Amino acid sequence: MKKLTFISALAAVVFLISSCGSVENVAYIQNSDSISLANSAFLYDARIMPKDILTITVNTTNPAASEPFNLVVRSSLNAAGSNINYSSGALQSYLVDNAGCIEFPVLGQVHVGGLTKSECEKKIHDKIAPYMNAAENPVVTVRMANYKISVVGEVNRPGMFNVSNEKINIFEALAQAGDLTIYGVRNKVKLIRENDKGKKEIFTLNLNDANIIKSPCYYLQQNDIVYVEPNKVKARNSSIGASTNLWFTGTSVMVSLATLIYTIFK
Repeated sequence: MKKLTFISALAAVVFLISSCGSVENVAYIQNSDSISLANSAFLYDARIMPKDILTITVNTTNPAASEPFNLVVRSSLNAAGSNINYSSGALQSYLVDNAGCIEFPVLGQVHVGGLTKSECEKKIHDKIAPYMNAAENPVVTVRMANYKISVVGEVNRPGMFNVSNEKINIFEALAQAGDLTIYGVRNKVKLIRENDKGKKEIFTLNLNDANIIKSPCYYLQQNDIVYVEPNKVKARNSSIGASTNLWFTGTSVMVSLATLIYTIFK
């Protein structure tokens, strides 16, 4: 009985030690008190990439002045028995081609790849201004209609997520996916990124290290893919068949019953 008690106590100690070690691998940005964030003061602004879908509107005090620069798809319906036409319109989106260009009304081909939203607005503003009288100051608004990121692997809700404000950091992306599971490796998160030239890169992010806040990968670009790999425990469990799991469960139950019977009839 003493031997059994000793083994149980030893197992408990081992379990507690392993539990303490696992806490160190689970907590995010652990060394936040020891790093300087003086150089992290900047506002992220996404840049336009090939295959982005843009909505661009031009507004002026005189609607007729901006009408040629707003690409509108119209549909008309004739009222039965009358000559009245009912028209409705919707702004058409612009698909950025592989060269980073769009076809803009009146202006023709405009290169917008690599520009931020505000830079694109200014470029289009300066190009259409000569077509208007001096009293008009056109207001150009550019939005990215398909800004999205993907989170896969050991998270609770893997999937593709749309970003309405064109700005998202790595922790916000993981929050969208329901955070990492307990099996997710937090110090080896993979970020797959493609630049405007089509070059693919894979970055390894350590979520335990507070220096990630200063990383160029802290803010995600459109079409980024975040992959969280499973730890050794999950990988080991996935390699064990259902029958093996059942065998281990049955063995555990039998050992527990044998221990209970021994305790009762000792």
